[in-house]
Amino acid sequence: MAKQITFEFEGKKYVLEFTRKSIEIMEKQGFIASDIVEKPVSTLPALFAGAFLAHHRNVKREVIDKIFDKLTNKQELIAKLAEMYNEPIMALIDEPSEDEGNLNWGANW
Repeated sequence: MAKQITFEFEGKKYVLEFTRKSIEIMEKQGFIASDIVEKPVSTLPALFAGAFLAHHRNVKREVIDKIFDKLTNKQELIAKLAEMYNEPIMALIDEPSEDEGNLNWGANW
């Protein structure tokens, strides 16, 4: 099961998660994970907002920012978001199980 963060805000339940599709959307919008060190003020809130794309795509950025401002323990939150963000990327490059009819490839040079 994918890693998720859950909470309730103003009577609505939220489930934050990253999928390949949500990360693809973030990348198309200009998100670059390596910018977290160089540009944390813009990148960290964008990482948080990106976690809404999988289940809450239509939540306005103003609401997302308001939620972010109210959340406690932000250092641990950011660490969990980074771990969640990395999970679909690692799944993309993981080797498939041996019993799935895998394809072998070769290079000719």
